[in-house]
Amino acid sequence: MEDLEKKLYNAAVKGSTESLQELLRQDPIILERAVANSFSETPLHVAAMLGHSDFVREIVRINPRLTNELNSMQSTPLHLASAKGHVEVVRILIYVDPQTCLARDRNQMTALHLAALKGRIEVVKVLLGEKPDAAQLSVHKGENILHMCVKHHQLEALKLLLDKVSDQELVNAKDSDGNTLLHLAVEHKQVETVEFLLSAPELDVNAKNLNRMTALDILIQSRSDLRDAEILESLKQANVDGVHDYNKGSRFQQDSVRNNHKLSFQTNLRNKGKHQEYWLEEKRSALMIVASLIATVAFQVGVNPPGGLWQDDSKPGDPHAHEAGYSILARNYPVEYVGFYIYNTISFISSLSIILLLISGLPVRRKIFVWILMVVTWAAITATALTYSLIISLLTPVERGKSMENVIGITIFVWIGLMALLLIVHTIRLIVKIVKKLRKGRCGRRRMASATTVGRV
Repeated sequence: MEDLEKKLYNAAVKGSTESLQELLRQDPIILERAVANSFSETPLHVAAMLGHSDFVREIVRINPRLTNELNSMQSTPLHLASAKGHVEVVRILIYVDPQTCLARDRNQMTALHLAALKGRIEVVKVLLGEKPDAAQLSVHKGENILHMCVKHHQLEALKLLLDKVSDQELVNAKDSDGNTLLHLAVEHKQVETVEFLLSAPELDVNAKNLNRMTALDILIQSRSDLRDAEILESLKQANVDGVHDYNKGSRFQQDSVRNNHKLSFQTNLRNKGKHQEYWLEEKRSALMIVASLIATVAFQVGVNPPGGLWQDDSKPGDPHAHEAGYSILARNYPVEYVGFYIYNTISFISSLSIILLLISGLPVRRKIFVWILMVVTWAAITATALTYSLIISLLTPVERGKSMENVIGITIFVWIGLMALLLIVHTIRLIVKIVKKLRKGRCGRRRMASATTVGRV
């Protein structure tokens, strides 16, 4: 039986009515069995969603009650066909059971709601012709189908609905926040939708939401946008409340707009600066791990220098006298060994300094702290690179390592040059900011002194 049900679903996917008839001959109640065993879509759901009109017509002829079956989203086959825009399937389903036009899914939406917010204009026409009352049903937060068209930028569906359903109460309906269609269109900066709504004679252009705000108030207090001028002109021509005062130069409203734009700009600048300054806080753990790794490597190289340690004392008369426990590298390359330990010690101390700075509790948002940490990090990485370069050059045989030494040396020094350039640039930026801050403070003190002098006079 399970094989037959699987074949039934495959037939629904392909839209094969011949396979459906063959399966019914083998098992006359296979449709009822499939519905009873299904916890999701029925074969009719599948065929309706894929737009197989012939299969849908045949299956509802055999069992019309399948049009009322629900899937896991509480959707009927009509919901799926409407959302996908399959007009012929929609016609077949509502011919069998027109009441399914009023069925709601888990989100309280009907097939008409889904077709409208998806922009399926032809389906909207069919559903409105069959059950125009479906347009009156509200969904979550008191929104009706017109609110949903505005919020989902479906202007064509909105025009069709307003043309077919000329209900003043529906047109001026408010959502749970008291917003009308015009409020929402202005809030979402939909210029064409605003112009269309203002041309509707049923619309109350001066309606106020729960915050006692008109559409103009929404525009003034919303984020700045290039489309604001067009929307303002449309509201002005429609004589929306507040436009006259706005154009007369109401100091409060104009200052409010300017201040909002200024605050928005300043906020963006502050956020940008904070984003640059907060990187250290966000990357604190990563920096701690890197610093710990550099310190560990530097310590290991320091106590176990490359080349190893002498394992025994030299014999009397040996020209290369040495003692057990001392570095072989120090005996063979005494000058280079000093440079090696200088670089390695800088790397070790710098990485420990990074760890100390990160756990010290200092204000990590201060630019001077960030600069100090950057300098120390640069020193640690640069010293590590120099240590690597020096060790490679010492441990590579002369006859094989000359070319490799040159390549590595050039690469290391070019990289260090780039690092130094970055350090210089950041240092200059810090100095410039400090100078500007000092000048600003000096100017402020001068203004205060001047004001005090004038006050005394």
